[in-house]
Amino acid sequence: MRLALEQAALAVRGGDVPVGAVVLAPDGHTVLASGHNEREASGDPTGHAEILAIRRAAEKLGEWRLTGCTLVVTLEPCTMCAGAIVQSRVDRVVYGARDDKAGAAGSLWDVVRDRRLNHRPEVIEGVLADDCARLLTEFFRSR
Repeated sequence: MRLALEQAALAVRGGDVPVGAVVLAPDGHTVLASGHNEREASGDPTGHAEILAIRRAAEKLGEWRLTGCTLVVTLEPCTMCAGAIVQSRVDRVVYGARDDKAGAAGSLWDVVRDRRLNHRPEVIEGVLADDCARLLTEFFRSR
């Protein structure tokens, strides 16, 4: 999660909401890819940290299936990102702060564990939640 927090800090420099993500290989230690929100910098509405990290990990592996991989993200994924998590077959999602306004991994919705879908990753929430939330709170207060 500390690596994801470092990524989140990079988003702030680009004027974006501080969310960072890291994809770990099946060994749980090797970082395959990382990303931070880049919507403002790229003008791309899909430029969320999770989407970018998933794309980069798939590119590195040379395939779209991220079976066995773990996505670590500072903020609970939204519906778009939750859909990408399911579609990419990520096995585990670890997130820090809950997103009661748009979260789709247990708070507002639970897309990633919807029994109607063919893939349901394990979800671990609340890792360094205070640190993750603090970064977001400071960002929005400054605005």
